[in-house]
Amino acid sequence: MRALLDTNALLWWLDNSPNLSNPARAAIGDAASEIFVSTATFWEISIKRSLGRLDFPIDRTAEILEDSGFTALAINVAHAVAAGALPPIHQDPFDRMLIAQARCEGLTIITSDRKMQLYDVTVIDAGI
Repeated sequence: MRALLDTNALLWWLDNSPNLSNPARAAIGDAASEIFVSTATFWEISIKRSLGRLDFPIDRTAEILEDSGFTALAINVAHAVAAGALPPIHQDPFDRMLIAQARCEGLTIITSDRKMQLYDVTVIDAGI
C-alpha cells in the first residue's frame, strides 16, 4: 500500500495513541507499505506549534521521518493546481492539499477527517 498520513494520523502514530484505528495502525505498520507525509502536514504542525496549540519537536522533523521509515512528499505545481481545482467540499487548505496530492500520486489517505471521503480518493479511517 502507498499511503499519505493526515496530521492526526501522524501524531497518533508517533504517540502510539489508542485513538488510531486498528486498520490505520495495520496499514502504517505493514513493512510492505510505503508511507508518505506531506510537507503541508509539517507546515500545519509548525503553525499550530507557534500558536501554542501543539507541542511537537519541529526541529527533529527529518529525524522523525527517517526513524519512522516515512517519506516526505513535497508540494509541486501539479499538486497546487489540483488543490485549487477541487470542489469546495472541504475548506481547510492543508487538507485540500493532501487530497490533491493523494489524487495526483495515487495514494490512499489515512485520516479521521470524514469530509475527505467525499472526494474521489481512497481513505482509511484513522479514528476509532
